[in-house]
Amino acid sequence: MHLRAVKIRGFKSFPDPVEVRLERGVGVIVGPNGSGKSNISDAIRWAAGSLSPLELRAEKPDDVLFAGAAGRGPAEYCEVELLFDNADHALPIDFTEISVARRLHRGGEGQYLVNRAAVRRIDLIELLSDVGLGGGLRSVISQGRVETVLNSKPAERRELIEEAAGLGRFKRRRHRGER
Repeated sequence: MHLRAVKIRGFKSFPDPVEVRLERGVGVIVGPNGSGKSNISDAIRWAAGSLSPLELRAEKPDDVLFAGAAGRGPAEYCEVELLFDNADHALPIDFTEISVARRLHRGGEGQYLVNRAAVRRIDLIELLSDVGLGGGLRSVISQGRVETVLNSKPAERRELIEEAAGLGRFKRRRHRGER
């Protein structure tokens, strides 16, 4: 399974529809300063269910909506769609291509979608946890965090690897059960 494409519309610095295609293997997004690299990684985190303003570099939920620019009004809604190639059925759904999307309208009404069907956030996170993309989404590492990861303690690196391998889901279930 791999993330094949990221479709972005109205999210942060992307007022028009943009599709970023990713090939198999390690995905790296490069470009000059101000080109939107960090906004693409924020879009992936946001679509995967992140609510953390710190992770999304935003102060409030509406900050992810395109705010407007010279000669261009603000976006009424934003949507980020992640397209996964699931030919190996790593995600436990009987589809070879899976679309995971999140939409937010100005004013706060939002929704999570899997193959265009509305789902709860917790269900989306459980589904993505199977492949290491749920919760804190530690498998997406921003430019500023690379050095932090390399200099981290062994226990922190182990946690990162376990989350990327999909073990975080079991830890979260155990924690919920213990509560």
